[in-house]
Amino acid sequence: MVCKMEKIMKKVFWLCAAIMIIVIGFMGAYIVIGGLPFFSHTSLIDFLLGKKWNPSGNLYGVFPMLVASLYGTIGATLIGVVVGVSTAIVLVEVLPRKIAKVFSAAIDLLAGIPSVIYGFWGLVVIVPLIDKFWGGRGAGSSLLAVIIILSIMILPTIIRMTEVSLRAVPHEYKEGALGLGASKYQYIFRVQLGAAKSGILAGIVLGIGRALGETMAVILVAGNAPIIPTTLVDPVRTLTANIAIEMSYAAGTHQQALFATGMILFLLIMFINFALTQFVKKGGRRSRNESKA
Repeated sequence: MVCKMEKIMKKVFWLCAAIMIIVIGFMGAYIVIGGLPFFSHTSLIDFLLGKKWNPSGNLYGVFPMLVASLYGTIGATLIGVVVGVSTAIVLVEVLPRKIAKVFSAAIDLLAGIPSVIYGFWGLVVIVPLIDKFWGGRGAGSSLLAVIIILSIMILPTIIRMTEVSLRAVPHEYKEGALGLGASKYQYIFRVQLGAAKSGILAGIVLGIGRALGETMAVILVAGNAPIIPTTLVDPVRTLTANIAIEMSYAAGTHQQALFATGMILFLLIMFINFALTQFVKKGGRRSRNESKA
C-alpha cells in the first residue's frame, strides 16, 4: 500500500512539474510570437538604444524605460539587501526567540499586502515628502519614490529567505567558532553568513525578480515620463509600467512594440537569474576546494 501511494505521488509531482514547464513555455512562446514581427519595423539596436517613445510618430525606443527599470531595481536591491540581511541577523542571533516570532509574523504580513496598497501609500506619503524636501520635475513622483517603494516590497522575501538560511546553519559551526575564540559577531559575519550564502542569494534573486517585474505600485509613484533620469527626483517610466499603461489601447505596430518590451523584460530577468545562479555555483566550488586544501 505504501509503495503504491509513493508511485501515485511521484506521478502527481511529475505532472505538476510538467504543467508548470508547459505554462512557462506557453507564456514565453506567446510573448515571442507577439513581439518578433516588430523587429521587421525597428531593429533591435534602435529599439534598445532609442531614446524616444512616441507611438503616434512610429518612434519606439525603450532605452529611458530600460535605464529606469535597472536604476530602480539596483537601488531597491541595495537597500533591501542591507536592511533585509541585517534584520534577519537580528531576528536569529540578537532578539529572544519569542520576540523574534512576533517580528517574523509582522514581516510575513508585509508579504501579503497587495502591491496597489504599497503604491497608494507611496502616493500619499512618500511622494509628498519627496516633493517637500527635494522637489523635482515630477513633484515627488520620481525614481527615488520607486526605489523606496520597491525596497520595502522586497524586504519580506529577503528577510524570510535569509532568516531560514541562517537558522539552517548547523549549531556545531557556532560552537566551533566560539571555541576557537571568535566573538559572536565574528561568527555571524565570517562563518554564518558564508555558510548561508546560497539561501541568501536565492532570496536576493527572488527580490530582484519582484522589483524588476512590479507594475501597479510603480505606476502610482513613478510619474510615468519616458525620459532618462539624470537625478533621483526625476519622473520615470519602467518597462512594466509602459506595458500596463499602453496595452489597453495599443494596436498594430504599437502592440507589437509592447510585446517586444515584454520579451526584453523576460530575457533580462532570465539573464539575472542565470548570472546569480552561476555565481552561487562558483562560490560553492571555491568553498569546497578551500576546505579540501
